[in-house]
Amino acid sequence: MRIAFGGNQAGFWWYMAAGTALLLAFAGIGLFRGAVPIDEGDVLAVLARYLLPGERAADPSVDTIVWSLRAPRVVVAAMVGGCLALAGAQMQGLFRNPLASPGIVGTSTGAAAGAVFALTFGLAGTFLLAAPLFAVAGALLSLLIVTRIATRDGYTPVTTLLLAGVALNALLAAFNSWLIARSWEQYEAARRIAYWMMGGVTDRGWVHVGMVLPGMVIGCAMAVWFARDLDLLLEGEEVAASLGVDIEKTKRAVLWSAAILTGSAVAVSGVVGFVGLVVPHLVRLLLGPVHRRLLPAAFLTGAWFVVGADLLARTLVAPKEVFLGVVTAFIGAPFFLFLLVRHESEVAVSR
Repeated sequence: MRIAFGGNQAGFWWYMAAGTALLLAFAGIGLFRGAVPIDEGDVLAVLARYLLPGERAADPSVDTIVWSLRAPRVVVAAMVGGCLALAGAQMQGLFRNPLASPGIVGTSTGAAAGAVFALTFGLAGTFLLAAPLFAVAGALLSLLIVTRIATRDGYTPVTTLLLAGVALNALLAAFNSWLIARSWEQYEAARRIAYWMMGGVTDRGWVHVGMVLPGMVIGCAMAVWFARDLDLLLEGEEVAASLGVDIEKTKRAVLWSAAILTGSAVAVSGVVGFVGLVVPHLVRLLLGPVHRRLLPAAFLTGAWFVVGADLLARTLVAPKEVFLGVVTAFIGAPFFLFLLVRHESEVAVSR
């Protein structure tokens, strides 16, 4: 069912224009609003200094707050949201299930396990990139384990892949709990792990933008390349194969793309739930299932959604902050329950 905009090209461009406007609006508010009040003119002066040619003077303290703290935080939030939503859109297309998400094959839990491992054993304290690298490695390793378990004679049944992902998620959750319990007496490590598990982009800088960027570019390129094949898979594997789609190659590519996107996002934000589930499902309702429109729209929607959620996280109880993962859960969980009830109702009616 499409409830707005429609599934045509004109509706898609109207949707993208509206999404871009929302992203710019939330990003602008994110630059202007914060614990330290800064005049709008000073914020614009800092942005002009870095984004426009020519030398311009700026107050050093304002420059630091706007360009080194607020700007990269907004950019990281947009990248994280886009990556998670795009990964979710691919998972829902691959599994042909609107309730699928990036964590369905263990990538989110695997990324969290990798980061928690680095934090527990002190690697993150001695090497800045340890937690992000371990998070990406955990996501990819989880995917590799699930696909190896589910694949028989070169064929990977989607149902078996799903069940293997559920089992691995349970195992990794237990592993995470053991690591957290092991570090409980180490206050600093336990605090960092707790912050990581609740998700957030506080204190993120331009170095974190550089951490996400390679995985985001690779994951997005793979997603766009296999968008047509995903469309054909919606008609069933036999139909897609008859139209020239290499089914197993497409499954592997989509899974790896989603894992890279999820690992890159979790590497800098921790666990931010429901973005990869709610956002692509909503976009699918608005624009339809055609992936050449769905994928870029999901990325843009995820970007403005997380930037907006982060804006709420730091303004709801200012000057204190709420964790980003808490905000997305408060927004996403009720919507997920609505989708679940609606899905069950449609199944009952079809019977």
